[in-house]
Amino acid sequence: MSLDRALAPLLFWPRRAKQLLVLFVDLLTALVAVWLAFFLRLDQFSLPVQQQALVYPAALLFVPVFIRMGLYRAVFRYTGLAALLTIALAVAVYGLIFFGLLLSMQWQGVPRSVGLIQPVLFLVLAGGWRVLARSALLSASAAGKPALLKGRLLIYGAGDAGAQTAFALGVAREYQVCGFVDDDPNKVGRSINRVPIIAPADVAGFVARHGIGDVLLAIPSLSRERRREIIKSLQHLQVHVRSLPGLKDLAEGKVSITDFQELDIEDLLGRTPVPPDKALLTDSLLGRVVLVTGAGGSIGSELCRQIVLQRPLQLVLVEHNEFGLYSIHQELLALCRKHGLDVVLMPELASIRSLRRLRAVFALYRPQVVYHAAAYKHVPLVQGNPAEGILNNVFGTLNLARAALEVGAAQCVLISTDKAVRPTNVMGASKRVAEMVLQALADIRMVDFSAVDDRAAPPPVANHTRIAMVRFGNVLGSSGSVVPLFRRQLREGGPLTVTHAEVTRYFMTIPEAAQLVLQAGAMGKEGEVFVLDMGEPVKIMDLARRMVMLSGMTVRDEAHPAGDIAIQIVGLRPGEKLYEELLIGDNPESTSHPRIMKAHEAFLPWDELVPVLVRLRSAAVSGNAEVIHALLGQLVSGYRH
Repeated sequence: MSLDRALAPLLFWPRRAKQLLVLFVDLLTALVAVWLAFFLRLDQFSLPVQQQALVYPAALLFVPVFIRMGLYRAVFRYTGLAALLTIALAVAVYGLIFFGLLLSMQWQGVPRSVGLIQPVLFLVLAGGWRVLARSALLSASAAGKPALLKGRLLIYGAGDAGAQTAFALGVAREYQVCGFVDDDPNKVGRSINRVPIIAPADVAGFVARHGIGDVLLAIPSLSRERRREIIKSLQHLQVHVRSLPGLKDLAEGKVSITDFQELDIEDLLGRTPVPPDKALLTDSLLGRVVLVTGAGGSIGSELCRQIVLQRPLQLVLVEHNEFGLYSIHQELLALCRKHGLDVVLMPELASIRSLRRLRAVFALYRPQVVYHAAAYKHVPLVQGNPAEGILNNVFGTLNLARAALEVGAAQCVLISTDKAVRPTNVMGASKRVAEMVLQALADIRMVDFSAVDDRAAPPPVANHTRIAMVRFGNVLGSSGSVVPLFRRQLREGGPLTVTHAEVTRYFMTIPEAAQLVLQAGAMGKEGEVFVLDMGEPVKIMDLARRMVMLSGMTVRDEAHPAGDIAIQIVGLRPGEKLYEELLIGDNPESTSHPRIMKAHEAFLPWDELVPVLVRLRSAAVSGNAEVIHALLGQLVSGYRH
């Protein structure tokens, strides 16, 4: 019977029995170390003489020290350098006690140097048998598992993270690590535990020769640009590319291949964010009362996360979805505890369509800074329900602006969309009208709301609020993003559905979009429309193909009928455009931030806009879609139904 098989039953012993076994072996080791110390010092091979026998029970003083330092709580299979250092410290403490005892007792026939030699021998023996036991138990653990069920793996990164991953996979026996890839020429040609390290240029050949099915990115410190370059270089290979889980799990030996993460789409499309202007954000948010509408949505929730880190005095969360409000409130409470932030969080269940409710919230908290992210954004749904889209997106924005002006808020920022530019759908048109409402309000110092108030005529309101709008395209991972849809379709075996072979979209990560919104909002003074630099537009068909290939599968089409996943063209949805734009005009103005531009967009003055708004609200309340489309065509440049 092999040693692996002989030790395998130990893995199933009760914990207490394992601890007693380790203690017993340490007792024998300590006694052997005493005998060896006498042998080395006195060349004495016989039994102890005179008072030498007293040294043997004295050597057992290590027991309370080892127990106190937790050496019998460790899991042997995962014992590493940290555990060995703890053993060395424990033996050093014990050695001082042991040497001090021999020095004070002065037993006959016992040289004082035995008090120095025995701890050194004990450290070597105790540490050595633990290392051997760890290796043997790992082999025994692996021997009891099915061998290499899932395939062959290549790890990109031959640093600490890659080495720990390879070790963890060796324990789990789920994948065979066939090689490492590293950019460092000093590492190429060497090996880690007999696993070769190859250069990036050799990956394609290595994958073909060894039948590699999976590549794991194990370089946590990699920049976004370099990460994208690596992923692009792997795209043409039929391998499943994934990224590393948390190093804590690796260190504890708990990693399974199921813990490896699918690539974030940010790795394919995201950019390294430009560092924020901290002084600008501090002046705008530190110590202020801030209110965010749509706080439970994709953008609203990320705005809240980033605002909290700027230490406002109070953050008011306005959301009409009960669960969304509860979720972001709990998350922000945890974030405040984690970072020691003394921010008062106030969740308010409210709809922006209720002016009465908004007035009550604003009167209670009197916010100084307002970020308006609440809106209906799903193009086909708003297209099919135009009245609801208008009442929420246009008149909800008007309600919010009115409440902000009435309490004298210092700043009000609308989160807009690229679909507001020459829109072909109601959602985009409604957002452009919302922009125009705020542009018109920003243009006058005394606002008369009586013409748009269907109740008693209110007095004019002085406008001391700095109003701004921030316009950007799709955000990755939002509730309406195509990326979660593609991932679900991949899990279900396809097909991936694309509306048109030529459809393109701008993409930005949610954190970068929120950061830029905060900075653009802080720049706003007189109704500016800020436009975020979204980078290059992405063809959705290319994105779908990339996601299929990086999942280790192939696209099934006419040229490759045996492929794994088909991509199906389903046709443009109602109101959907092939291409999105960010500017109506052609002369954007740069700002102090390289990714924020200022647009010059024409708008109707308040007195001219109000009569059209009155008719638009009447049509929306009565559900007259035909009149809604006609009025949107009259108000919005480029709108066509």
